[in-house]
Amino acid sequence: MRRLIAFPCAGERLLGTLDEASGETGLLIVSGGNEIRSGAHRGMALLAARLAAAGVPVFRFDRRGVGDSSGENGGFLSSAPDIAAAAATFAAETGMRRLVAFGNCDAATALALFGQCAGIDRLILANPWVIEDTDALPPAAAIRARYAEKLKSPREWLRLASGGVNLRSLVGGLRKASQTRSPGEDSLAARLIAALDGWGVRATILLAAGDATAIAFRDATKTATLAAPIETLDSPSHSFAREGDADWLFERIIAAI
Repeated sequence: MRRLIAFPCAGERLLGTLDEASGETGLLIVSGGNEIRSGAHRGMALLAARLAAAGVPVFRFDRRGVGDSSGENGGFLSSAPDIAAAAATFAAETGMRRLVAFGNCDAATALALFGQCAGIDRLILANPWVIEDTDALPPAAAIRARYAEKLKSPREWLRLASGGVNLRSLVGGLRKASQTRSPGEDSLAARLIAALDGWGVRATILLAAGDATAIAFRDATKTATLAAPIETLDSPSHSFAREGDADWLFERIIAAI
C-alpha cells in the first residue's frame, strides 16, 4: 500500500510517500537537485513500487521548499535536518531495524555528508555531485572526455572544416577542458572524499559512464583510495532513464540491501 505522510522539520511541514512492505530493511530515497520525490520521468516512484513488491519498504520525501513541502529551498547542503527528519519518520512509521538510503547527484553527496547523523546504516550513491563551477559549461573532465570521443570521428572533423561547429563554444570548451585544478582542502570534492572514508564499505557508488556528473566524480577522486565499491553502467543517462537502466539500478539496490 502507498500512503502520504506529513511530518515536521525545522518548523516546516514536509510531505513524503511511503510504499509499505514487510521487510525489516527500509530504503530512504533522497531526491537530487530540485526534483520532487517522484523523480525524473517518475523514476523514483516506479522504483519504490518495484522494491515494495519485492518486500522492501520505501520512503520518499520533498525537502523544504521543494514540491509539496513548505519552507525555503536552501539547496542540498542545507538538507541535513530534512534527511534526519525523514529517516526518523520512516523508522517510526514502519518499525524497521535497518535503514539504507539512496540518492542520485547532489542527493548522493548530501547523504555521504549528513547520513551518519541521520542514523542511516548504509548508502547507495549514484553519480555523486562534486561540481562547484558556476558557468553553464559541463565540468572540465566531461568536456575532455567528450572531445576525445569526437576526435575519433571523421564526421566531426568534416563538421569543423565546413563551418558546422560553433567556434565560440569550441574555444570556451577548450579553455575549460585545459583546467587541471586539484580539489582544495575545503572543496566539495575533498569534503565528499573525507565523508566517504567514514562510510568505508558501507557505501556503494553507482556511475553512469557517459554522464557528465559521473565523469567529474571519477576525475575528482582519481587520486583517492576509496573503500566503497564502484559499479559502472554503460549509459549516458544521469537519471538511469535509458532502456534497461532501471533494471540495472533495481538489481544493484537489491544487492546492496
